[in-house]
Amino acid sequence: MNASVFDTHFAAAPPEVRERLDRIAAEVEGRVPLAVRCIAYRMPAFRIGRTFFYFAAFNKHIGVYPPLQGPDVLLTSLASYRGPKGSLKFPHSEPLPLELIGDAAEQLADQYK
Repeated sequence: MNASVFDTHFAAAPPEVRERLDRIAAEVEGRVPLAVRCIAYRMPAFRIGRTFFYFAAFNKHIGVYPPLQGPDVLLTSLASYRGPKGSLKFPHSEPLPLELIGDAAEQLADQYK
């Protein structure tokens, strides 16, 4: 699927949230250059063979799925963003930790090879 799939999905979000979604997409593409944009579970996603990174905007946060399985140092760094099932939540009221999101994307790409 091409960029217009993301554009259609992002267009439903308010401008400030759309900008955050764009920044996450750019970070993933910069960190995992072989990733292909797609839609999975009705969310923007990336795949390399298998889908490894899903993300979506909600009223108060952006969620990133699926849960990471490790390494422990990354899980510790992301602890304040992890929900009860391990998915990540980045509140709209806080700056995006793009470096951590990129680290998570790289790990998920490796995890879902």
